[in-house]
Amino acid sequence: EQAARAQIIVFPDVRGLHQFYKDLALRFAQVGVRALALDYFARTAPTNARDESFEFMPHVQQMTFPNFMRDVRAGVSELNRDQKNRATFTVGFCRGGTLSLLVGAQNLALNGIIAFYSGFSRPITDAEGPTLEQAHKIRFPVLGLYGGEDQSIPASDIGKLDEELDVAKVEHELRIYPGAPHSFFDRKMTEFANESADAWTRVLNFIHAHSGK
Repeated sequence: EQAARAQIIVFPDVRGLHQFYKDLALRFAQVGVRALALDYFARTAPTNARDESFEFMPHVQQMTFPNFMRDVRAGVSELNRDQKNRATFTVGFCRGGTLSLLVGAQNLALNGIIAFYSGFSRPITDAEGPTLEQAHKIRFPVLGLYGGEDQSIPASDIGKLDEELDVAKVEHELRIYPGAPHSFFDRKMTEFANESADAWTRVLNFIHAHSGK
């Protein structure tokens, strides 16, 4: 109902375009951020269902970074179709957070990248390398949001990301929520409502701060 001041591409977690991410795209739209959520598995999955019954791992294994980037570029083109010159961002969760950081090292016209509990060492097929190896190439401001009790993401890796972003000389904020687990913002948002609310505020403030006048 209001003119969009910015636009964002949503990269879901490993499950793909789960209902949560469709709802999140609408949530962005409600606050004036034009949003597009990607379906990673549209090339290989026979149906559009991405509910709890969807077996996502066979499709994860078929994903390649070049095909993902084709979809990202198509998404950016779709968002830019009305030529409003809005500031453009990415936001990703888990595997999507990893992809959001990797996109930051690509030749795209972005204003910032947001990563929730991104992985750092697991490679994406046909990418140039895992996240920490690519982080020094990131070209855009970064907001990273992590759980302090996330067993899959050690604090030392977040510290290394901080160091690599210093090398890249890009503005960045990496926030760790003590006691929060992996997926605190999506699968466990009810239990971690305060942390999720703070993260949402930081996301919107980040978008506002990097959207220009």
